[in-house]
Amino acid sequence: MRAISGSHRFCAGVSRRELLTSGLAGVIGLSLPELLRLQAQGADSRRAPRNNSVIFIELAGGPTQHETYDPKPDAPAEYRGPLTAIETKLPGVFFSELMVEQARIADKLSVIRSITHDSGSHSTSSHLTQTGYYLRNAQNRENEMPSAGSITARLRGSSETGVPAYVSIPASTRFGRSAWLGKGYNPFETVNNGDVENFQVPNLTINQGLTSDRLQDRRTLLTAFDASRKQVDNDGVGEAMDQFTRQAFELVTGPAARKAFNLEAEDPRIRARYGRDATGQNVLLARRLVEHGVPFITVRVNGWDDHSRIAEAMKGKGPSYDRAVAALVDDLYARGLDKQVLVVCMGEFGRTPRVNASGGRDHWGQVMSVVLAGGGLKTGQIIGASDRYGAIPVARPYRPENVLAMIYRHLDIDPATSFVDNSGRPRFILERRELISELI
Repeated sequence: MRAISGSHRFCAGVSRRELLTSGLAGVIGLSLPELLRLQAQGADSRRAPRNNSVIFIELAGGPTQHETYDPKPDAPAEYRGPLTAIETKLPGVFFSELMVEQARIADKLSVIRSITHDSGSHSTSSHLTQTGYYLRNAQNRENEMPSAGSITARLRGSSETGVPAYVSIPASTRFGRSAWLGKGYNPFETVNNGDVENFQVPNLTINQGLTSDRLQDRRTLLTAFDASRKQVDNDGVGEAMDQFTRQAFELVTGPAARKAFNLEAEDPRIRARYGRDATGQNVLLARRLVEHGVPFITVRVNGWDDHSRIAEAMKGKGPSYDRAVAALVDDLYARGLDKQVLVVCMGEFGRTPRVNASGGRDHWGQVMSVVLAGGGLKTGQIIGASDRYGAIPVARPYRPENVLAMIYRHLDIDPATSFVDNSGRPRFILERRELISELI
């Protein structure tokens, strides 16, 4: 960050004295003191009394509705597609043949088959589904509005000391960052997938040779700033060692975060149930994090942009996703967390109703399926419907903003809350705040 000439404020709205703590980035790998300070400054005094959490599984690329939750077995072959439909636990309800595990627990799911919006752009649609707003500039790669996770970090903070408020596994969703709320509300990223051998989170590892005792020594800390020393006043080092810096040290050197991120503590049988692949282990890690007080976790599952050979593509990724989601939902119920934790599985759009010449399906914002589980919601139901081709909603059309409204409801966040953006304009968390009535 650079200082603004003639001012002691910086681009994220942090004072020069506050920025002093960000010199720790060179020591511990990220500016945790800044993040903790901003979260403490911004945490609403009306913090939700419940320790509710959200696991948002981003199906990046836009999954096909036909080959997941809304098959059309009676449609012509060019619409029906190459996969067959299977029965679920709900009478008369069918899923794709690859969603066999979720079909088994369909009574614990709510599937909305009528989510609709007007964009076929990955960027514009992702920004909408993750913030509630379309991108004004479709070429923008940075958030124009804060993501739901960043809003949660700003208004809720973490539920337990020593863990982050917002975690992304393994990396931020396409538009999962904080925009003008400030970088302190960006997600804490695990970087690695949970299936890597000897999984560790790099940001929780102190640079080699630096111990907690050395970090606590002011002179050693000042020396370790290196290039960042120009941003530090000698008489400000003591102030850097305030409660927020100590919280940052606790996150890095203390037991809470390391315990939360320790997948090796899981029973091998549970790890196998989720699947020993990236999707399975990442989803399992998300379950561990909600148990340890992280209120918002995103899990990015890539590879759903199937413009060709959709049968092969879906057979490659569908089973691992299906197994992980079913294991997660079963696990939440078994642990008594089905009311505390809301699970949302959503991409940015659906796919074209007609299979293209390459055997795939193209971008289609006009209808998509979204799955919700837990959160104390009414489950075991299909909400809305698409037409016989899977092209448009014909019953109970909802929008991505309605899904986000349900997320905020679960977190006790009022989506009518407003913040002032960089232009000085008050912006609501959501402009459209209608809830999905069938879920309540």
